[in-house]
Amino acid sequence: MNLDDTIVAIATPPGRGGIGVVRLSGARALEIAHPMLRLRHELEPGRAVFGELVDSTELRSETDEASAPMQTERIDEVVVTYFAKPHSYTTDDVIEISAHGSPVVLRHIVELCVASGARLAEPGEFTSRAFLNGRIDLTQAEAVRDLIESQTVYQAKVAAQQLDGSLSRRLQPIKQNLVQLIAQLEAGIDFADDDVSILPDAVILQHIADVQVPLEQLRASFAYGKIVHEGLTLAIVGRPNVGKSSLFNQLVERERAIVTATPGTTRDLVTETVAIGGIPVRLVDTAGIRHSLDEAESIGIRKSKEALADADLVLVVLDASQEEAAEDAKLTAQASIRPTIVVQNKIDLQITAQRSGNRAPDVRTSAVTGKGVAELRAQILQHIRGSIGAEAEHGFLTNVRHRGLIEDSLSALEAANKAVALKIPHEMLLLDLYNALRPLDAITGATTTDDILNLIFSTFCIGK
Repeated sequence: MNLDDTIVAIATPPGRGGIGVVRLSGARALEIAHPMLRLRHELEPGRAVFGELVDSTELRSETDEASAPMQTERIDEVVVTYFAKPHSYTTDDVIEISAHGSPVVLRHIVELCVASGARLAEPGEFTSRAFLNGRIDLTQAEAVRDLIESQTVYQAKVAAQQLDGSLSRRLQPIKQNLVQLIAQLEAGIDFADDDVSILPDAVILQHIADVQVPLEQLRASFAYGKIVHEGLTLAIVGRPNVGKSSLFNQLVERERAIVTATPGTTRDLVTETVAIGGIPVRLVDTAGIRHSLDEAESIGIRKSKEALADADLVLVVLDASQEEAAEDAKLTAQASIRPTIVVQNKIDLQITAQRSGNRAPDVRTSAVTGKGVAELRAQILQHIRGSIGAEAEHGFLTNVRHRGLIEDSLSALEAANKAVALKIPHEMLLLDLYNALRPLDAITGATTTDDILNLIFSTFCIGK
């Protein structure tokens, strides 16, 4: 990837639309863009200028006389924005040409740029240039991809926080404490003859703890961050005709699953993704679990049990209008392998008996009237967020790569603790501390290899 090249790409999604944007970045951006544009005003940094896109292929009159004036044909009306270096996304000169969203027109702009010396951008190359030129660190670059791929407003807000450097700011004091400890130990070794004091073991252990504790808190935030980033799967299970599909429709807020009074209506899994508290939740409506001789229903029941085993969260639905059946207690016990919410449905009907199960319902609902559904959503959200209030944190982990590097750093710090306890020389202790520092540098990109960078940016869309 040559940073001296001027690169070009369509920055808007494929297809037709009202507006399409072509982005040009590099030292020759102005030179390449100028011949294809007829502008009302001269380009100024940070100012959008109205103009025309013209065919820069020069046409002579039929006489083809050398003295005949050149002709250009208008292709489209455009708005051109110029971002001068270093105050641009990539820190190079950037030209963005906004034309009508015809794929033919946008491709033609790109072809004109390439014919004038630009190169087609690789996936994520604009963002990788921003990283390599020092405008953003690697956590912010990865947040750009997360922002583009966000499915809910909350996901977008979290990605925007990361793009603003929230994770980097949280890591900065941790790294600073670790670097300070390393510097003190290095000084004690290098200047032992100059009366530089060697740190006592208790002080070293306290310094390591000052790094270890916030890293462990950061690692713990991944449980919530992973759900924010990827969403979770919620399986709705229960005996036939307890109102699973009706509850499913209430949560989806439309008639997505077929509902009848006949038990066993649902034979296959029905799925839909909704946002609950800004978290994408994949709802799975399952077949009623019971003993059945019907082949189709038996297959559906088997799939229900598989969905129960694979779900991140299980909604066990009971019928409040009937006496508790042995299958209810058995199903609740089976579901307990996962975080579980017990729902007592059909509270709009007369309750014929008190339930005697070992676990009281978390929520009481009526899928017919909608009563209790808001409380059910709140209960689901409470299970997602947990009891640590992670949703209020800034800079929590949402990335598997980051979590793995935090794990590596903590392992090295644990080795350093053992080294202090065993009275191992400080020269060897420093090896463990440097092993703890390198993964933290890799999170922000300070020590990340080219192979990892290529892997990260290859998952970006072209034009970003």
